[in-house]
Amino acid sequence: MQRLTLFFSLSFLVQFANAQQNLSLEDCVQYALTNNPEIKTAQLQITDADWRIKENLSTGLPQLSAGITYTGFLQRAGIPASALGFPGAGDGKVVFSPVHNLGGEVKLSQLIFNNSFLIALRAAKYYRQYVENQLASAKFTLRNKVTDAYLPALLISENLQTLDKNIGNLDKLLNDTRAITKAGFAEQLDVDRLDLSLSNLRSERGNLARQREIVVDALKFTMGMPVGESISLADNVDKLMATYTDADMTTQLNPMNRPEYITLLKGRELSALQVSLYTKPWMPTIAGFAQWSPGYQAGFGSSSNAGFNNWYYIPSAVAGLSVSIPIYDGGGSKAKKQRAIISLQTVDIQKQMLENAFNLELESARKQFQNATERVANQQKNLDLAQRIYDTTKTKYSAGVGSSFEVTQAEQGLYAAQQAVMTARFDLLTAKVSIKKALGL
Repeated sequence: MQRLTLFFSLSFLVQFANAQQNLSLEDCVQYALTNNPEIKTAQLQITDADWRIKENLSTGLPQLSAGITYTGFLQRAGIPASALGFPGAGDGKVVFSPVHNLGGEVKLSQLIFNNSFLIALRAAKYYRQYVENQLASAKFTLRNKVTDAYLPALLISENLQTLDKNIGNLDKLLNDTRAITKAGFAEQLDVDRLDLSLSNLRSERGNLARQREIVVDALKFTMGMPVGESISLADNVDKLMATYTDADMTTQLNPMNRPEYITLLKGRELSALQVSLYTKPWMPTIAGFAQWSPGYQAGFGSSSNAGFNNWYYIPSAVAGLSVSIPIYDGGGSKAKKQRAIISLQTVDIQKQMLENAFNLELESARKQFQNATERVANQQKNLDLAQRIYDTTKTKYSAGVGSSFEVTQAEQGLYAAQQAVMTARFDLLTAKVSIKKALGL
């Protein structure tokens, strides 16, 4: 019984959690910043950069290694003892190597100075800052992508609400007309016209509903949410209009507010380090080392008594300092330096292009805002006019002095005016969002 109670409790919680997928724009953004694969990849790059720093740093730390080697001579070179002047030597030979040689090695090395190592350490730290900026840029871009995917879904939702209202009004008018027709005060043609208009509205609503599903699925994909999840949108155009207040039409663009610009500058610093690296190819490499080699040998003498007996311990130990100075590398360092300079100049050109692109983006967004503001005002006037025409036409039809054709024409004009207002308001909201994007806010 307890298991059944727990099962139903968990089922209720799951259903309740699913029912709570009513997401605002900020909710969608926060979900995306946690679950989008691009953000996860950028975060992994930061972890990889941390390990790269440790990898580069390990090159300058003490290096300790050990090894062991066994050598067995299958045939040993020797000199006849008589050739060395040993009396009574006969045919015997004198050999200078043992049959068995067992040696070990323990080696310690330490890098003392190397210009490439020092620059590599700086480059690794710059690279970590670079991938951090990449993460910030990815978050900024993702926020914009989610916003761009969220707003069309709102537009379609508003359009559906308007269609539902129009369908309800037209359905009521159709029922009234059917009643009037039965009483003999209207023709069947009036019913057919209204019925056709209502059918078209319902068909369009079905198409819009399916289109909304496609747009919402695209939003979920951008967020990194499984497409099978069920969500609804908590915001509306009016609410976001209040969130994005009047657009900033005077503030000058500061490129440093754009994460992608900072990422480019950090990339330039990395290119400058490359130039610095190849500017001083003559810098020496200084390293110290110490080595201890314990050795054991056996099998001296003739082959008849060259067994594993009588091992001799023969150790050795050395320590020293090495200095290596490059003198001439065939012009390779010069070529690398020139390529690094070209890379740096390329980044400078990209920097100018990016600044121009930011200015163009901001100016375009501000002009779109001005155009959208004028369109909203004009389309609202047209909507008020279309609403008066529709109300007057419907009143005349109800009084028996108008035709259903005039009603359907007025209804179509009203719906077109409603769509035009919604589109203009959507363009105005999009322009406000675009200005904030361009300013990096």
